[in-house]
Amino acid sequence: MASENAAPEIRAFWQPGCTSCLRMKEFLQRHGVPFTSVNVLEEKGAMEELASLGYRTVPIIRRGNDSANGQVLRDVARVAGIPYGGTKIHPPAELMRRLNEVQGAARRFLAQLPDEKINNFLPNRPRTYAQLTYHIFNIADAWLEHEVDGEPLKEGAYNRVPPPEMDSKAKILAYGEGVQRRLDDWWKAKSATTNFQDKAKVYYGDQSKHEFFERTTWHSGQHVRQYRLLLETLGIAPDKPLPDSIWEGLPMPVKVWDDEKPFVAA
Repeated sequence: MASENAAPEIRAFWQPGCTSCLRMKEFLQRHGVPFTSVNVLEEKGAMEELASLGYRTVPIIRRGNDSANGQVLRDVARVAGIPYGGTKIHPPAELMRRLNEVQGAARRFLAQLPDEKINNFLPNRPRTYAQLTYHIFNIADAWLEHEVDGEPLKEGAYNRVPPPEMDSKAKILAYGEGVQRRLDDWWKAKSATTNFQDKAKVYYGDQSKHEFFERTTWHSGQHVRQYRLLLETLGIAPDKPLPDSIWEGLPMPVKVWDDEKPFVAA
């Protein structure tokens, strides 16, 4: 029988294919924090529990009445009751260099994907190839919406899927090329005058623009790591795969894929 004075269990809410979810769980495991893993796509009542806390997306960590969005590891550390310690962030220029490399790789890999595969589901993941590639481009686009258009990053922004009119590989590739042009234009026009220590308007916690830009880089990078393995699974040699050195110093998951239960498309 559990002691009445025992601390409440830590519940880590996640779903397959979510890079920030994997990152949160790895952080807890790395610090030896026991937790109950809650796959919201499989556990009945999980999304209702999150909704009662005011959340609509994952990752979320909960401990009794305390909870936080799992995308901010210092908040995860606070809820888990462990020291965070902080991390060193690459300068914006270095993040931009790496983001350009990542986005370029995503466009190359998409170009290699057979047209007939674009709407197929990824192996054991609730996402199609079209949705994955669009997501990689849209991560950078969400940064541009924040910096160029003055739009806050709202909950659900990273769950966007291609609009109905973007119904082919060529159209998704054109979208990615457009994002790259806007990214280059923003950097040339605004990077020198942007205060990256200013607070970013993001839904998932207290973040500086520097932290948000770093997240834009590693988040899209994690999915490009996945794309490379997906091509290899299809027997396709990735065109100019990125070297492992490009991930050095980025706070991304260690694993490329989560150890998750298979997803079966209806």
